[in-house]
Amino acid sequence: MIRVLLADDENLIRAALAALLGLESDLEVVTEASDGRAAVTAALAHRPDVAVVDLQMPALDGLEVTAELARALPACKVVILTGHGRPPHLQRALAAGAKGFLPKGAPGGTLADVIRRVHAGGRYVDPALAADALTAPECPLTPRELDVLRLAEYDTPVAEVARRTHLSAGTVRNHLSAAVSKLRVANRAEAFRTARDNGWL
Repeated sequence: MIRVLLADDENLIRAALAALLGLESDLEVVTEASDGRAAVTAALAHRPDVAVVDLQMPALDGLEVTAELARALPACKVVILTGHGRPPHLQRALAAGAKGFLPKGAPGGTLADVIRRVHAGGRYVDPALAADALTAPECPLTPRELDVLRLAEYDTPVAEVARRTHLSAGTVRNHLSAAVSKLRVANRAEAFRTARDNGWL
Protein backbone atom coordinates (compact mmCIF):
# COMPACT_ATOMS: atom_id res chain seq x y z
CA MET A 1 0.00 0.00 0.00
CA ILE A 2 1.36 3.42 -1.01
CA ARG A 3 0.59 6.03 1.62
CA VAL A 4 -0.32 9.44 0.14
CA LEU A 5 -0.61 12.99 1.46
CA LEU A 6 -2.84 15.41 -0.47
CA ALA A 7 -2.27 19.16 -0.13
CA ASP A 8 -4.43 21.68 -1.98
CA ASP A 9 -6.06 24.85 -0.67
CA GLU A 10 -9.19 24.24 -2.77
CA ASN A 11 -11.39 21.87 -0.75
CA LEU A 12 -13.40 20.65 -3.72
CA ILE A 13 -10.31 19.68 -5.70
CA ARG A 14 -8.73 18.00 -2.69
CA ALA A 15 -11.91 16.00 -2.00
CA ALA A 16 -12.17 14.99 -5.67
CA LEU A 17 -8.55 13.81 -5.73
CA ALA A 18 -9.03 11.86 -2.49
CA ALA A 19 -12.12 10.16 -3.94
CA LEU A 20 -10.30 9.37 -7.17
CA LEU A 21 -7.28 7.89 -5.41
CA GLY A 22 -9.61 6.00 -3.04
CA LEU A 23 -10.69 3.87 -6.01
CA GLU A 24 -7.16 2.48 -6.34
CA SER A 25 -6.52 -0.72 -4.38
CA ASP A 26 -2.83 0.04 -3.77
CA LEU A 27 -3.13 3.71 -2.74
CA GLU A 28 -4.27 5.12 0.60
CA VAL A 29 -4.72 8.84 1.35
CA VAL A 30 -3.49 8.99 4.93
CA THR A 31 -3.71 12.76 5.47
CA GLU A 32 -4.78 16.00 3.79
CA ALA A 33 -3.75 19.64 4.16
CA SER A 34 -5.17 22.96 2.97
CA ASP A 35 -1.93 24.97 3.01
CA GLY A 36 1.77 24.41 2.63
CA ARG A 37 2.76 24.74 6.28
CA ALA A 38 0.04 22.25 7.29
CA ALA A 39 1.28 19.91 4.53
CA VAL A 40 4.78 19.81 6.01
CA THR A 41 3.40 19.28 9.54
CA ALA A 42 1.09 16.50 8.33
CA ALA A 43 3.90 14.83 6.40
CA LEU A 44 6.15 14.77 9.46
CA ALA A 45 3.31 13.34 11.57
CA HIS A 46 2.06 10.70 9.09
CA ARG A 47 5.24 9.97 7.08
CA PRO A 48 3.58 9.32 3.71
CA ASP A 49 5.41 7.64 0.84
CA VAL A 50 4.26 10.27 -1.66
CA ALA A 51 3.04 13.85 -1.17
CA VAL A 52 0.82 15.33 -3.88
CA VAL A 53 0.96 19.11 -3.47
CA ASP A 54 -0.56 22.04 -5.33
CA LEU A 55 1.96 24.48 -6.79
CA GLN A 56 0.17 27.55 -5.41
CA MET A 57 -0.94 27.39 -1.78
CA PRO A 58 -0.99 29.77 1.18
CA ALA A 59 1.68 29.73 3.91
CA LEU A 60 4.19 27.76 1.80
CA ASP A 61 3.82 27.14 -1.92
CA GLY A 62 4.42 23.75 -3.54
CA LEU A 63 8.07 24.51 -4.27
CA GLU A 64 8.73 25.47 -0.66
CA VAL A 65 6.92 22.34 0.58
CA THR A 66 9.04 20.23 -1.78
CA ALA A 67 12.27 21.76 -0.48
CA GLU A 68 11.17 21.33 3.16
CA LEU A 69 10.25 17.68 2.64
CA ALA A 70 13.49 16.97 0.74
CA ARG A 71 15.34 18.21 3.81
CA ALA A 72 13.15 16.88 6.64
CA LEU A 73 11.61 13.73 5.12
CA PRO A 74 13.71 12.66 2.13
CA ALA A 75 11.97 9.27 1.83
CA CYS A 76 8.74 11.07 0.87
CA LYS A 77 8.55 11.66 -2.88
CA VAL A 78 6.75 14.81 -4.07
CA VAL A 79 4.42 15.20 -7.03
CA ILE A 80 3.44 18.79 -7.83
CA LEU A 81 0.04 19.53 -9.36
CA THR A 82 -0.58 22.81 -11.13
CA GLY A 83 -3.44 24.55 -12.85
CA HIS A 84 -1.10 26.73 -14.92
CA GLY A 85 2.43 25.39 -15.08
CA ARG A 86 5.12 27.41 -16.80
CA PRO A 87 8.58 26.14 -17.80
CA PRO A 88 10.38 28.05 -15.00
CA HIS A 89 7.98 26.47 -12.45
CA LEU A 90 8.92 23.05 -13.78
CA GLN A 91 12.63 23.82 -13.61
CA ARG A 92 12.36 25.15 -10.06
CA ALA A 93 10.22 22.18 -8.98
CA LEU A 94 12.78 19.67 -10.24
CA ALA A 95 15.60 21.67 -8.65
CA ALA A 96 13.72 21.63 -5.32
CA GLY A 97 13.48 17.83 -5.47
CA ALA A 98 10.05 17.11 -6.98
CA LYS A 99 9.83 13.73 -8.71
CA GLY A 100 6.62 14.48 -10.61
CA PHE A 101 5.05 17.54 -12.22
CA LEU A 102 1.51 17.21 -13.52
CA PRO A 103 -1.19 19.63 -14.75
CA LYS A 104 -4.56 19.43 -13.04
CA GLY A 105 -6.16 18.90 -16.44
CA ALA A 106 -4.45 15.52 -16.92
CA PRO A 107 -6.65 12.44 -17.51
CA GLY A 108 -8.16 10.90 -14.38
CA GLY A 109 -5.97 7.81 -14.04
CA THR A 110 -2.72 9.65 -14.70
CA LEU A 111 -2.21 10.84 -11.12
CA ALA A 112 -2.40 7.30 -9.71
CA ASP A 113 0.09 6.11 -12.33
CA VAL A 114 2.45 9.00 -11.55
CA ILE A 115 2.25 8.24 -7.81
CA ARG A 116 3.20 4.62 -8.50
CA ARG A 117 6.04 5.67 -10.78
CA VAL A 118 7.66 8.12 -8.36
CA HIS A 119 7.16 5.70 -5.46
CA ALA A 120 9.11 3.11 -7.47
CA GLY A 121 11.97 5.57 -7.92
CA GLY A 122 11.05 7.07 -11.28
CA ARG A 123 10.14 10.57 -12.40
CA TYR A 124 7.28 12.01 -14.40
CA VAL A 125 6.98 15.32 -16.19
CA ASP A 126 3.96 16.11 -18.31
CA PRO A 127 5.15 15.84 -21.95
CA ALA A 128 3.56 19.14 -23.03
CA LEU A 129 5.20 21.01 -20.13
CA ALA A 130 8.53 19.34 -20.89
CA ALA A 131 8.29 20.40 -24.54
CA ASP A 132 7.43 23.97 -23.49
CA ALA A 133 10.43 24.00 -21.15
CA LEU A 134 12.75 23.12 -24.02
CA THR A 135 11.54 26.06 -26.12
CA ALA A 136 10.83 28.63 -23.39
CA PRO A 137 12.54 32.02 -23.65
CA GLU A 138 15.23 32.82 -21.13
CA CYS A 139 14.37 35.44 -18.55
CA PRO A 140 16.11 38.67 -19.62
CA LEU A 141 15.96 40.19 -16.12
CA THR A 142 18.67 40.00 -13.49
CA PRO A 143 17.85 38.44 -10.10
CA ARG A 144 17.86 41.92 -8.52
CA GLU A 145 15.49 43.29 -11.19
CA LEU A 146 13.15 40.36 -10.50
CA ASP A 147 13.32 41.02 -6.75
CA VAL A 148 12.44 44.68 -7.22
CA LEU A 149 9.68 43.89 -9.73
CA ARG A 150 8.19 41.29 -7.39
CA LEU A 151 8.02 43.83 -4.56
CA ALA A 152 6.63 46.51 -6.88
CA GLU A 153 3.44 44.54 -7.49
CA TYR A 154 0.19 46.44 -6.91
CA ASP A 155 1.91 49.82 -7.33
CA THR A 156 3.86 49.58 -4.08
CA PRO A 157 5.55 52.99 -3.62
CA VAL A 158 9.18 53.15 -4.71
CA ALA A 159 10.18 54.31 -1.22
CA GLU A 160 8.66 51.16 0.30
CA VAL A 161 10.39 48.89 -2.25
CA ALA A 162 13.65 50.71 -1.50
CA ARG A 163 13.19 50.20 2.24
CA ARG A 164 12.47 46.48 1.84
CA THR A 165 15.40 45.86 -0.53
CA HIS A 166 17.86 48.14 1.30
CA LEU A 167 18.44 50.04 -1.95
CA SER A 168 18.12 53.74 -2.71
CA ALA A 169 14.93 54.98 -4.35
CA GLY A 170 16.97 55.93 -7.43
CA THR A 171 18.38 52.41 -7.74
CA VAL A 172 14.89 50.92 -7.44
CA ARG A 173 13.65 53.27 -10.19
CA ASN A 174 16.61 52.22 -12.37
CA HIS A 175 15.82 48.51 -11.87
CA LEU A 176 12.14 49.06 -12.66
CA SER A 177 13.03 51.10 -15.74
CA ALA A 178 15.42 48.37 -16.90
CA ALA A 179 12.72 45.72 -16.45
CA VAL A 180 10.19 47.78 -18.45
CA SER A 181 12.75 48.34 -21.20
CA LYS A 182 13.98 44.73 -21.41
CA LEU A 183 10.44 43.34 -21.51
CA ARG A 184 9.36 45.97 -24.08
CA VAL A 185 6.26 47.01 -22.16
CA ALA A 186 4.74 50.38 -21.26
CA ASN A 187 5.00 50.39 -17.46
CA ARG A 188 5.93 48.41 -14.38
CA ALA A 189 2.46 46.88 -14.01
CA GLU A 190 2.80 45.36 -17.49
CA ALA A 191 6.35 44.30 -16.68
CA PHE A 192 5.11 42.52 -13.57
CA ARG A 193 2.32 40.76 -15.52
CA THR A 194 4.72 39.69 -18.27
CA ALA A 195 7.22 38.29 -15.77
CA ARG A 196 4.50 36.54 -13.79
CA ASP A 197 2.85 35.05 -16.89
CA ASN A 198 6.20 33.66 -18.04
CA GLY A 199 6.78 32.12 -14.63
CA TRP A 200 9.87 34.19 -13.89
CA LEU A 201 8.56 35.53 -10.56
